[in-house]
Amino acid sequence: MKGIPAAALLVLGLTGCSVYRDATATRPPAGWSWRKVMTEADADRIRSWRRAWDDALAPAKAAAPAAIAAEPDLFDPDRALGAGMPPAGEYRCRTFKLGSQQPLTPYFAAYPAGRCRITVQGPETHFVRLDGEQRPDGLIYANTDARPMFIGVMVLGDETAPLRYGVDQTRDMIGYVERIGEARWRLVLPYPGFESKLDVIELIPAG
Repeated sequence: MKGIPAAALLVLGLTGCSVYRDATATRPPAGWSWRKVMTEADADRIRSWRRAWDDALAPAKAAAPAAIAAEPDLFDPDRALGAGMPPAGEYRCRTFKLGSQQPLTPYFAAYPAGRCRITVQGPETHFVRLDGEQRPDGLIYANTDARPMFIGVMVLGDETAPLRYGVDQTRDMIGYVERIGEARWRLVLPYPGFESKLDVIELIPAG
């Protein structure tokens, strides 16, 4: 869906958010909108999604031109085909890190494919990476047909459960999901807490 006013889709309604702070549960109450759940810091991150692409893509292209050129749909900031909410199921997922927050971090990194899962329980759509050292875990929220929103946390190493969202800003994650092919989606995470300036996670149904 090239040419859509993408900035308007994401920025609209970002003001006036309140954060879920209940210390006894890891997820916000069912039925809350993403605008109500997100922290102020994550509101700033998602407002800057286009700048994150600009900051990350140019150095990634310079560092790994062949890798970026090989995935034109995956790394096109404006590619969104509609029907952005991926269905429940098992997924093959690949993580790409673009740009760098630290001098020794590469400007482009591609990680081996792993396992992700999307489950739907009532109004909640839950996304989790099941393997690897960095495992996003959170909820996908209805927003627009082209771009559902993701809010979650990063689970690291041998941790067995996610932190509560809002406790650690470096672990908090916000982004959006887009369908970029017939059965292909991506989760875009601007300014994550670790290493890169933009993470792109490709999602393809497994099996």
